[in-house]
Amino acid sequence: MVAQEKLGKKNDDLIKALDPFGGGLGGHGEVCGAVVGGLATIGLLFGRDKAGEETNVNMWKYSQEFMKRFGKEIAGGGILCREIVQVNWMDRAQVKEYYQGEKLIKCKTLVGKTADLIGEMIERSKS
Repeated sequence: MVAQEKLGKKNDDLIKALDPFGGGLGGHGEVCGAVVGGLATIGLLFGRDKAGEETNVNMWKYSQEFMKRFGKEIAGGGILCREIVQVNWMDRAQVKEYYQGEKLIKCKTLVGKTADLIGEMIERSKS
C-alpha cells in the first residue's frame, strides 16, 4: 500500500495477486513475501514496459541494494520465511501458535520495516 501511494499506482488486483506469497511463497517457508513485494515494487518503478525493451540499470541497482539491506537491517541475515519467523508452515500446530503469539508480531514488524525501506528508496529515486 505504501508503495502504491508513493508511486501513484493504486491497484487492488496487485495486492490480491501478491497475497499467496505470504508464509514464504504459499506457506512453504521459502522467500519471505515482503521480499517478493519489495522487488515487485522496484519492478513497478524501474521494470520494462514491454518484452524486448532494454533493462533499466536502476532496476538492478535498487534490487541489489534492497536485498542487501533487507537481509542485513530487517531480517537479521536471511530472506527465508522459515528462518526469519521460525515456523514450519506445514505443521498446523506451529501455524496456530504463530497466529497467537510473538511470531506474528515479528512478521508484521518486518513487513512494516520493509515498506519503510521501499518508501525511502522510492523517494530517493525521485531526486
